[in-house]
Amino acid sequence: MNLSSMLSEDCTKSAVLFNSKKRILEYIAELAHQRLPEVPEYNILEALMSREKLGSTGIGGGIAIPHGKLKNVTTPLLVFVVSKDPIQFDAIDNQAVDIFCAILIPENQCQTHLSTLSGIARMLSQKDFTKKIRHSATNHDLYQLLMVGAEQVIAK
Repeated sequence: MNLSSMLSEDCTKSAVLFNSKKRILEYIAELAHQRLPEVPEYNILEALMSREKLGSTGIGGGIAIPHGKLKNVTTPLLVFVVSKDPIQFDAIDNQAVDIFCAILIPENQCQTHLSTLSGIARMLSQKDFTKKIRHSATNHDLYQLLMVGAEQVIAK
């Protein structure tokens, strides 16, 4: 699992303004579609929404890790979005969410899916790190911070 290879600067956004769970997931699907033009945006959104129907991916502490598996995709993709204002997301602690790390994995890569979820959860469990994420002023700053965080997760 190499988180840094799954992340791209154009799929890393800070201080976005959305006010609903559905709209933030639509935005994540839009960003992912730009990196995966062969996959219809609707299919990406459907994968994310289907997973949410099973139970919220809001893991607490203002963090959600929406994820889904996609057909006809060969490489995993991360979309990382920080909302300027927290959004109600039905998280396990009932707190609003402002950090969204979406994972889109090829349908046949279950082990990649699990190890990616684990790595992201480990990276986002560091309170100092999530504080820096929330205070990233630009998309570029956020991307650089995440690349450093991803390398630290790999090193552990």
